[in-house]
Amino acid sequence: MAISSSGQSSGCGLCSFVGQVLVGRWFMMFASFLIMACAGCTYLFGVYSKDIKATLGYDQTTLNLLGTCKDLGANVGVLSGLLAEVTPTWFVLLVGSVLNFGGYFAIWLAVTKKIPKPQVLQMCIYICVGANSQNFANTGSLVTCVKNFPESRGMMLGLMKGFIGLSGALFTQLYLAIYGNDSKSLILLIGWLPAVISILFVFNIRPMKVSSHPNEVKVFYQYLFISIVLAFCLMALTIAQKYVTFSHNAYVGSATAACVLLFLPCLIAFREELTTWKEKKQKVLSVPSRIIVEEPRLSEPKPEESVECSTNQIIEKPREDSCFGNICKKPKRGEDYTILQALLSIDMLILFVATFCGLGCSLTAVDNLGQIGESLGYPTHTIGTFVSLVSIFNYFGRVFAGFLSEIIVLKWKIPRTLMMTFFLLLPSVGDLLIAFPVPGSVYVASLLIGFSYGAQLTLLFVIISELFGLKYYSTLFNCGQLASPLGSYILNVRIVGKLYDREALKQLAVNGMNRSMVRELTCIGKQCYRLSFLILAGTNLFGALVSLILVIRTRKYYRTDIYQRFRAEMMANEKEIALKSAAGKEPESERGLN
Repeated sequence: MAISSSGQSSGCGLCSFVGQVLVGRWFMMFASFLIMACAGCTYLFGVYSKDIKATLGYDQTTLNLLGTCKDLGANVGVLSGLLAEVTPTWFVLLVGSVLNFGGYFAIWLAVTKKIPKPQVLQMCIYICVGANSQNFANTGSLVTCVKNFPESRGMMLGLMKGFIGLSGALFTQLYLAIYGNDSKSLILLIGWLPAVISILFVFNIRPMKVSSHPNEVKVFYQYLFISIVLAFCLMALTIAQKYVTFSHNAYVGSATAACVLLFLPCLIAFREELTTWKEKKQKVLSVPSRIIVEEPRLSEPKPEESVECSTNQIIEKPREDSCFGNICKKPKRGEDYTILQALLSIDMLILFVATFCGLGCSLTAVDNLGQIGESLGYPTHTIGTFVSLVSIFNYFGRVFAGFLSEIIVLKWKIPRTLMMTFFLLLPSVGDLLIAFPVPGSVYVASLLIGFSYGAQLTLLFVIISELFGLKYYSTLFNCGQLASPLGSYILNVRIVGKLYDREALKQLAVNGMNRSMVRELTCIGKQCYRLSFLILAGTNLFGALVSLILVIRTRKYYRTDIYQRFRAEMMANEKEIALKSAAGKEPESERGLN
């Protein structure tokens, strides 16, 4: 009988631990890392775009139109944000999975000629829908993680956006291992794998009650170390594969090594969930076994009422307003703004202008790296190295800005907006190195621009969460990045592209040729991008000056304890759990999946 009881107890303990893992914050974070690692496949357009062009008979102008639709879909995430305000997280992730598979699978069918050749408009819709799915993954997992770890949001956003930055290189290794050097099959991989990953963890990603953890910062640094090792591994593999011919078995080994590093955070998640499970078990065992039952008196509040009373004393609950109410009566910084209050605020306008200048200039520079290398006489394989440098330092910029900005805000009360100003100035140095090139200067420019772009993106999302609160963060962070594609279009198409064509036409005239005699305009020489990148450097400088206004406006706010309200909420939640455990009730957050 004792053996049976012991076996039953052991089985119940194992089930209890497995349930703790599946519903815990740390496993939720690991699942979010995997989703983010699949959410940056839009960066791979350059790998399979040549198949679209060759198979469907498109010219370069049509291909550029598809690229524009891809960028539009990837950056306009307002729909996913609004959907997240009224539906649960699992539904947002599920919709993203359907859009991802539907869009890219349709492109794969067209490229492999399994369906009749679609119209250009249809292809534009397919790629826009497929690219837009990454916003649903972002909104579902990234926003949820920020809400579950509000005191470490800078580190969290840095890691999450960092994994997105690595997804392009990661998917390259996977498709080479699974399909070989068949870029058409890459489209199929982009279609099914992110959708499957989101569906697998669709119920693990969900908002939870905020709670404290003694090793939280330490765990974040462990995740950071693993992601840095993964980044260096992917960079080494990418560079090696440009100079050495890999066999299929070697590609399989490379992909396996990358996947092992990608899944290492799962071990940390199990370790932390085991610690949490043991702590809860000890708390249950420490509850007195003798319970005295007394008749309740009318003057004494019930345990639930006392919890609510204590909660009200610790943290003041904001008055509920509709998203469209009190537009002009804005709350204090850090409190929950409504959507229109935030969008119509001066702070958001300043962020919009700074993002237009900073991210717009960076995207323009990245899109033109290939032609920049060509105009300056760099070898073809070296031009590919520029793109790899931008990708890897984009990752480093994201995690560096997330972790460093968190340190300077908490320790020295330096406004995070001041760090944003610095990373708006930094790429202007890279722009000048391209405008006035010297041997090897494009390498340095690629590093500076990629690093700054990643840092600006992370800081933008963190600043929005700090200034306008987390209640409508799903919509606000998607609205915050709308300036990026707008800036890219105006600066890239209307300025840099036209100035490049003008220089190319001048060279044709000097050589006694006209436009009809050449198939593609090509400009060679230092003057091709000189004026346009001087304009980009000036635009970055203007964006930095504008962001200084935000630094001045927010300096007093960052001198306060910006995370005080979340610590108060944690205290209230922990007290509620303790009271319910003492009363013999299991807290709602521990009963299983919502």
